Amino acid sequence: MALLDVEQLVVEFPQRRGVLKALDGVSFSIEPGEILGLVGESGAGKSLTGAAIIGLLEPPGRIREGRILLGGERIDTLSAEQMRHVRGRRIGAIFQDPLTSLNPLLTVGRQLTQTIQAHLPMTDRQAWQRAVELLQDTGIPAAAERMTHYPHQFSGGMRQRVVIALALAAEPELIIADEPTTALDVSIQAQIIDLLKRLCRQRGAAVMLITHDMGVIAEACDRVGVMYAGRLVELGAVQQVIHAAHHPYSRGLMASIPSTDVTLERLHQIPGSMPRLNAIPGGCAFHPRCDHASSRCLSQRPELMQPTEEATRHPVACWHPLRAQEVHTQEPTA
Repeated sequence: MALLDVEQLVVEFPQRRGVLKALDGVSFSIEPGEILGLVGESGAGKSLTGAAIIGLLEPPGRIREGRILLGGERIDTLSAEQMRHVRGRRIGAIFQDPLTSLNPLLTVGRQLTQTIQAHLPMTDRQAWQRAVELLQDTGIPAAAERMTHYPHQFSGGMRQRVVIALALAAEPELIIADEPTTALDVSIQAQIIDLLKRLCRQRGAAVMLITHDMGVIAEACDRVGVMYAGRLVELGAVQQVIHAAHHPYSRGLMASIPSTDVTLERLHQIPGSMPRLNAIPGGCAFHPRCDHASSRCLSQRPELMQPTEEATRHPVACWHPLRAQEVHTQEPTA
């Protein structure tokens, strides 16, 4: 059984002039121990999907339709108080800016022990020892001494390690990692990705990794879902999507990644931009930017489904999925 099941999720934002639909029928699952990446441009709905799962939608945002199941139990209907116990204990969260996740007025040791004791029956001594072990596991040197330090006394990469330790403090089943490496330089990014992979494999936790960086997806994930305008347009194993992307948008993302093997005067660019929520076109939302669009694309919306053609190997929401020989085969560099 899947650890997380998201079924036909619809998220709306009521406005004075109508209702904006930010997520429209998003469905996917994550198995225990699996790392699933969500990728797409800003505004695609990646972070909103994560916020809906952990019950942190900003008002007036609301789940209008669909279900979210964690371990077979529905969590989207839980009260705020019930969800507070799920968040942290069963679902951990890692955000882009560690300073927004850490209290600048408390030492990291205090924050870790408070989180541990909020969810696990431990004495002060046990919680302190577990916090030290978490800092050691996340690669922070002199962990016992650093317990008394404040967030501003850590570098950006070390702060992100503290946030990962916080996310793992109560031994959650699922980690939602929202752009966890964006604010870090490339060498630190690689270290954080390796750390996240190792810790989750050791502890058996599943991860939903939200990013706009296909290099990070290629390095870290088992499967990837490509999002566009609030919908999943492609979902498959990472190597399949990288080497045989069937949706024109996915192919555009792959083609825009620079290669160390090929010298190009200009990188590939997807024309246009992501539509606003109040201006999502009918039919396939990507059709104004697509070189393969037909009249059907303008009037009928494709669903995410397994194509019937043998040339396509994983679900794609496209009336004209690209064949393997048509797609960009350049492998992203992490």
